Amino acid sequence: MRVLCVGDVCAHVGCEAAMRLIPSLKSEYGIDFTVINGENSADGNGITPESADMLFAAGADVITGGNHSFRRKEIYGELDSNPFILRPANVKSEYGGGYALCDTGKYRVAVINLSGQVYLERTGAENAFAAADVLVARAKEDGARFILVDFHAEATSEKRAMGFYLDGRVSAVFGTHTHVQTADGQILPGGTGYITDLGMTGVIDSVLGVKKEIIINRLKSGGSEKFLQAQGACMLCGCVFELDGATGLAKSVNSVYRE
Repeated sequence: MRVLCVGDVCAHVGCEAAMRLIPSLKSEYGIDFTVINGENSADGNGITPESADMLFAAGADVITGGNHSFRRKEIYGELDSNPFILRPANVKSEYGGGYALCDTGKYRVAVINLSGQVYLERTGAENAFAAADVLVARAKEDGARFILVDFHAEATSEKRAMGFYLDGRVSAVFGTHTHVQTADGQILPGGTGYITDLGMTGVIDSVLGVKKEIIINRLKSGGSEKFLQAQGACMLCGCVFELDGATGLAKSVNSVYRE
C-alpha cells in the first residue's frame, strides 16, 4: 500500500496548489491513501468548511490538524460531523477527535493526530506519548493493518523521540507544523517509516507562507505588523510511504516536492 502525506497547506493558494498537484502525484506513485494537514488551509490560519472541501477535492482521505485547528468557529460543526477531519487528540476540546478509522476495502487504516508540548504550551496539550499508547492500542483493537501518526510539533527532538517511541508499533510517523521539509525520511530500526517534518504546501517566495518582508522586519527591528499571507507560485511538500500489507510496516520512504 502506498500512502501520500502532504505537509501543512497554507491558505487558499495552498489549497489550489494541492488540487492542481496531488492528482498527478497520486497517479505517478500509485497512491492508495492520502493524508493532508489542513490546520492552516484557510486564509488567516485555521481551517474552514470551504478549505476542507478543497482538500477533500484534492484527494484527501483524512485531513489532520494542529495548534490552529480551533481558530475558526465555523469548522466546529464539521469537526463533530465529519470523522475524517481530525484535530490533535491530546488537546482537550468538546469538538471533534484525533482518531480516524478508514476502510479501504482491502485494509483498515487508522490515522492518529497528536500535538507536541515543547514550545506549544499555549495549546494546553497533554502528554502525547501517553495519548499515543491509548490510540495505537485502539487502532489494533479496531483491526487496523496500517497506523499513521501525524505529530504536529515544534521541536525536532520531540518528533524524533516520538518516532523511536512508536517504532515497530505503527506504520509511519510524520511531523508537521514547522513548514520546512526535513531531509531525514527513513525507515527506523523497527520498521516504521519516519520523517521529522513534511514541509508545507504554499507560496515558495515566503517565510512559512507569510509575506517575507513582515517576518524580516519582526526579526530585525521588532516590528509588530499583522501576518499577511504571501501570494505567488506555490510548492507542495510531502512524503510517500510504501507499506507492507503483511507486516503493516514501511518498505520505502520518499520525500516529494512539486511546483
